[in-house]
Amino acid sequence: MGERMSIYYDELEDYFIISNGELGVNYEEEIQSGIIILRDKKTDKVIGIGIRDFLEKTRLKSIELNLPFKISLKQV
Repeated sequence: MGERMSIYYDELEDYFIISNGELGVNYEEEIQSGIIILRDKKTDKVIGIGIRDFLEKTRLKSIELNLPFKISLKQV
């Protein structure tokens, strides 16, 4: 069985998060204005990414996904 992916969007805050499964205990690292890397507090592994002002940054009117899809989070 592959990793589980979680997607969360807070419409009020316009904040989009995509992560590998549950976030658990994590901390945020802002790598660019409004672009947040979520890291596991114990392992320091990247477990997700958050985008503040998501619809504004992407200029989308709504969020639509074709399922299934796969995403890989890699640290560079």
